[in-house]
Amino acid sequence: MKRLLLCVLVFQLVGCAELQQVVNQLPQGTTGIGNDQIAQGLREALNMGIEKQVEKLTSENGFYRNELVKILLPEELQKVDKTLRDVGLSSLADEGLRIINRAAEDAVGEATPIFVDAVKGITFNDAKQILLGNDNAATQYLQRATKTQLYNKFNPIIKNSFQKVGADQIWSNIITKYNSLPLTNDVNPDLTDYTTNEALEGVYTMIAVEEKEIRTKVSSRTTDLLKKVFALQD
Repeated sequence: MKRLLLCVLVFQLVGCAELQQVVNQLPQGTTGIGNDQIAQGLREALNMGIEKQVEKLTSENGFYRNELVKILLPEELQKVDKTLRDVGLSSLADEGLRIINRAAEDAVGEATPIFVDAVKGITFNDAKQILLGNDNAATQYLQRATKTQLYNKFNPIIKNSFQKVGADQIWSNIITKYNSLPLTNDVNPDLTDYTTNEALEGVYTMIAVEEKEIRTKVSSRTTDLLKKVFALQD
């Protein structure tokens, strides 16, 4: 335990060059790991989490049946949903919700190459900050590095997905029916933008789940490198 505390203090107090000098001077077996291995361990953990969670989200009902990331209607349309159900149009409301989530599933399949490029760019200094950060520090790094690029990638895919499954027409019918009801105010939300942002949040949420597993459960560290690297933050 004292040795692990010493490692943590070293990470916090010295820079990259100084750290390697200190690591070299530590007693044999204190860390058994160098700068490159630490960065590689973080990359390995992120790639594993990305692959696992993207695969889950792109499966059928990957969003719709997952309460952590299920995309609900925007606030503007929640009153539409309630009104439709109140007047006996629940099936129409359900179909509109399923289509939004299916579009997100289509888009997320394009995320992996962008994430992989971001992971390749992790430096030792990035790895040091991530390793000693909070339970979702790696996910936050990915979010900063990829959000704009992923939005630009997801948005046209979701738009095309809506068109492919007829979602644009279905939602047009839903909104038209709602706007024709007495005593309601007309709505016209940008569902493509909304669904794009919700899909992004879903991806980052599930990667954060995987990151926390690796950080807090030794059994989730399935390679020797992961065990060595994440032992430094235990």
